[in-house]
Amino acid sequence: MTVRDLPAINAALNATSALLLLAGYVSIRRRSMIAHRACMLGAVGTSTLFLVSYLVYHATVGSVRFQGSGWNRMVYFAILISHTILAAAIVPLVAVTLVRALRGQFDRHRSIARWTLPIWTYVSITGVLIYVMLYGPGPLG
Repeated sequence: MTVRDLPAINAALNATSALLLLAGYVSIRRRSMIAHRACMLGAVGTSTLFLVSYLVYHATVGSVRFQGSGWNRMVYFAILISHTILAAAIVPLVAVTLVRALRGQFDRHRSIARWTLPIWTYVSITGVLIYVMLYGPGPLG
C-alpha cells in the first residue's frame, strides 16, 4: 500500500460510516440500544480513521484538481462546497452528541442527534461522490 491508495481507502471508510449510520438509525428506531451503540461507535471509529487518512494523504500529495468541465464542474463544486462546510461542522456535533450519549444524557443526546445524523450521513455520502467524481469508481465500482 502506498499513499496513492488512500483516496480509495478514504471512500471506503466514508461508505462504511454511512452504512453504520443507517444501521444505527434503524437500530434505535427498533429500540435496540446495544446495536445502536455498536453501530454509532463504529461510525465514529471509521470517520476518525478517514480523517487521519485524509490528512496524511493531503499533507503528502496536496490538493487534487477536478478535471471535468461544464455542468459536471458546477455540480462537483456545489457538492464540494457543501461537503466541506458541513464536514467542518460535523466534528464538534459528533463530539457533543457522543459525549451526551456516553454520559447517559439521552434527552439532550436525542435533541442534537436529530441534527448530527443527517449532516453526518450527508458528509459521508458526498465524500464518496467526491471520490468518484475525482478518481472514477475505481475499486469501489
